[in-house]
Parts: sequence; structure tokens; C-alpha cells
Amino acid sequence: MQNDGQNAKHKRAMEKQKAAVDASIAAASTERGIAVLLTGDGKGKTSSAFGMVMRALGYGQKVGVVQFIKGVQLSGEEHYLRDHCPDVDFYQMGTGFTWDTQDRTTDIEAAERTWAHAVGMLENPDFDLVVLDELTYMLAFKYLPAATILEAIKNRPPQQSVVVTGRGGGSELRGIMDTVSEVKDIEHAYRAGIQARKGVDY
Repeated sequence: MQNDGQNAKHKRAMEKQKAAVDASIAAASTERGIAVLLTGDGKGKTSSAFGMVMRALGYGQKVGVVQFIKGVQLSGEEHYLRDHCPDVDFYQMGTGFTWDTQDRTTDIEAAERTWAHAVGMLENPDFDLVVLDELTYMLAFKYLPAATILEAIKNRPPQQSVVVTGRGGGSELRGIMDTVSEVKDIEHAYRAGIQARKGVDY
């Protein structure tokens, strides 16, 4: 059981924590859209981005999603958006993974077509949230000019938020983002020979 001393110590700690939180909230006076980069070798980057999609939809916001790399194998998020969220502007590159296509020329052509859809969203103030899933690979493989991508993200409408996912992306991309979260790979079921799980991995 908790004694009076423990309760008093806990109360003092929580009061101190609340004061720090309140001060941080009061200091955040700028109201605008934010740029978020979800990167790292661990699992969960796309899952986190789609969590933000669901959050934005809960507030009736307009959402656009562009998926680079993916598109050959159907995913749960694609099923859900197409069946239940027809107002979400959803576009996929549709070529699958680069190690499957093994054709740089056609990959670049597909990347350019896909980027054109992304630019249309990034220039449209009607979109509250734009998700650019796996965009970092377009930079890593030099399928798209880095300067073009960075300028489009920086020059988007002030109230629009953008989420970029994927491993890497480079220091220049990190440098223009407001929030950068790195998902660390500690353990993965795949390395233990466990197959990817529908509803969890895709």
C-alpha cells in the first residue's frame, strides 16, 4: 500500500511535470501545418502515417496519399481507403519494389508520373494532410531530383501538413522537416522465419 510520504512525493513530481508541460504548450504559439519524417530501419513507419490519416479523417479533413514503391500486392490500408474512404485522394506508383522490377528506366518513368500526383496535392490548399509513403527511396535511388522534392515540400500551402516515410532520405530532407522520428529495428519476426502477417505487416 502507498503511504502518505509516497503519495506526497508522487504529487510533487506530477505538479512539476504538469508545470513543464503547461509551459511547453504556452510556448508553442505558431499555428501552421507541419512536415513529419518517419524514417529508420524498424517496422511501423507506414503504419504510423496511416494512423495520422485516420486521425485527420476523424476531424473531417481532406487527405491525400501517394505511395511510392508499393502497389503490386494489395495492402490492408489500400483495401480500407478504397472501400470506406472514397474522398481520400489515393495514388500508387504501382511498380512494386525496385528489386522486383530491376529496370531503372521504367522505375524513373513511374516515379515521375507518381510525383506529378504528389505535386498536385502539395500545391492544393484544399488538402489538410498529404502522406508521401516511401518517398525517401526516390531520393536514395536518385529517381527524382532532390531539389524538386525539397522545394515542393517547403513551398506547400501554410496550413497543409505533410508526412514522408521511408528509410534514409538524407540530411537535406531531415533539415526541412519539423518533426523527425526514427523507428529502430531491435527484433523482427521475419528473421525468425515467420511469414508476413496480413493485417499486421500488410
